Amino acid sequence: MQWNLIIERKKQNLSQDDLAKILNISKDTYGRKERGQLQFNQDEMFLLSEYFGKTVEEIFLPRNCIKNAQ
Repeated sequence: MQWNLIIERKKQNLSQDDLAKILNISKDTYGRKERGQLQFNQDEMFLLSEYFGKTVEEIFLPRNCIKNAQ
């Protein structure tokens, strides 16, 4: 599960369909990626991080990895 991405999406009151449209993929594919059944590709990660104004690491790395790096 992409918990950080889910949190950011919900903070902005966005649906999976909204982000799927940004990435030009289907809602089903986006949902599978958010649940971890499929991987986001590098371009998708950069698009989403840019959209949310966060780094790729802040959105896609597990929280404990970020804490351990500090």
